[in-house]
Amino acid sequence: MNVLPIHDYLLLSGGSFVLSLVLTPLVRRLALATGQIASPKDNRWHKKDTALFGGISIFVSFISVWLSAQYFIGWKPHGLPFLPMIGCAVAIFFLGLVDDIYDIDPQHKLAGQIIITAILLFFGFRLNWTHSETANLFISIFWIVGITNAFNLLDNMDGLSAGIAFIACLFIFLMHYLNAHMSLSAGAVLFLSAIYLGALLGFLIYNVHPASIFMGDAGSLFIGFVLACITVISEPGRQLSGSTGYLLSVIAIPILIVFIPILDTGFVSLMRKLFRRPISQGGRDHSSHRMVAIGFSERKAVWILYLFSFASGLVALSIGQLSIGSTLMVIVLYLLFVLFFWIYLAKVKTYSEESILNRPNGNGITPILIEISYKKRLLEILLDLILITVAYYTAYLLRFEGEPGPNFPFFLKSLPIMIACQIFWFYVMGVYRGDWQSTSIRDLTDYAKAVTGGTVMAILILLFMYRFASFSRYVFVIHWILMLVLLSLSRLSFRLIEEGIRKKNHSGKPTLIYGAGIGGQMMAREIERNGDLGLTLVGLIDDDPRKHRRKIMGYPVFGSQNGLEKIIKRHHIEQIIISFKLNGEEKRKEIEDLCKSLELDIKVTQMKLVIS
Repeated sequence: MNVLPIHDYLLLSGGSFVLSLVLTPLVRRLALATGQIASPKDNRWHKKDTALFGGISIFVSFISVWLSAQYFIGWKPHGLPFLPMIGCAVAIFFLGLVDDIYDIDPQHKLAGQIIITAILLFFGFRLNWTHSETANLFISIFWIVGITNAFNLLDNMDGLSAGIAFIACLFIFLMHYLNAHMSLSAGAVLFLSAIYLGALLGFLIYNVHPASIFMGDAGSLFIGFVLACITVISEPGRQLSGSTGYLLSVIAIPILIVFIPILDTGFVSLMRKLFRRPISQGGRDHSSHRMVAIGFSERKAVWILYLFSFASGLVALSIGQLSIGSTLMVIVLYLLFVLFFWIYLAKVKTYSEESILNRPNGNGITPILIEISYKKRLLEILLDLILITVAYYTAYLLRFEGEPGPNFPFFLKSLPIMIACQIFWFYVMGVYRGDWQSTSIRDLTDYAKAVTGGTVMAILILLFMYRFASFSRYVFVIHWILMLVLLSLSRLSFRLIEEGIRKKNHSGKPTLIYGAGIGGQMMAREIERNGDLGLTLVGLIDDDPRKHRRKIMGYPVFGSQNGLEKIIKRHHIEQIIISFKLNGEEKRKEIEDLCKSLELDIKVTQMKLVIS
């Protein structure tokens, strides 16, 4: 095990941090002096010349501290066994460095990565996910090469790749430190992780937005390769019993640890395939770019991906602490949340080409399957199948305190009946005829009727077939509540995301609406949804004193026309929109004259609803 005291790991991390912190600005000067600069391009995100070679500081800090530590603690525990890994990491770094300087073709770079990974596998570094050594060999190659390139692709926005790598390695460190007595590899993993974390953090200080230096391919390939190797030598702290528990412990943990790079790589690859673009081609179509396109700032987009990575780490950390059933439910619910968010991101238009989804004469089975799932309702039905199962099983977990135990056979026996009844009532109540983007309160009442009808129908069938023997009534009450919540949130997901994003978008002219009635609310929705207007709603004013200091659609009603000058100056208002249905033109002229008398340069417009 060879686990060191915690202060030794803090010393290792602190040493690599200080070294990286000092080296990074020096490397930046070297890059500027030698002309190693990333210039802005159409398919790249940054907008100014930025120094490369940041990966050198990460690499030198990591290797220097690793070699120095061996001198003090001896080569036997953490040195000699991992020399092949360090040697291959050095080779990966120089492969990336040559690419930074000479721009290697993607196929040549991939060939080099496979050769280096194959050498590493020769020395016994491989995953043991199956009972087949041959399968494990190929899985290990795909895993190490895939994670290495995933971090390379993720390096598309300031601080993103290095930050995600830091969070992932932090959870690896925590997992092995908390379960050190259960893992044979804990000492080696903690040793490598501590040095890795410090080297990344020292570089990140200069790489966060606005970045003064990029790590380049030398850095992104190196950090991806090292992190992939750490996951390969990692072992779960406690393997859950049974085949499902084994899969969760051995396979789900490393996947969740590096879930965001895997997700972004798969997402970008799929979207480029749909638009017939080369996967190796650069572009502004990554998850982070799409978040900026829908209204987030660059810094917020990076932090949101940090939060997703942190959540993935927490889910991975919970494996082994919860029962198998509870763990599965946590994973499924997290993946459903991720699914809804990334489906929303997929709707963002980033390509000028036409998608194969819009080509009715597309050849091959792939366009056909996508057409069925995208245009029709197959995807919704499959989603509801998962939601029903999750809600029903979670009801059993809550009713029987986390472990159904002897009641599990009754769950299996009744689950098909519950699925059939719920899907049937979803059809009857028109759940599959709705549009997710226009879901309203009226739809929620239909969802409640559908869930109620399906639950009652299942109860009646079980009563007729088994006289409801050994079935808990509380399970069905809990299922009804959970199913209604999950169904409503799934259908409202697009609107919730969209409204949350629109209200956070402060890129337009600060705008005030005069009139907090129906017209004002219609105007507020239009400003939120129509980015082409170039407006950002600050709040409303109204002559009705009962509405003052209240909120309409989340926006404050500041007061009335009497305090207009103070409101305009305090909130830097540039435009006022009159939403009166009657006497709107008169009110517009009145406000224009008032602004002129106060010497305020404010554009005053009137909202009109035209039906022709």
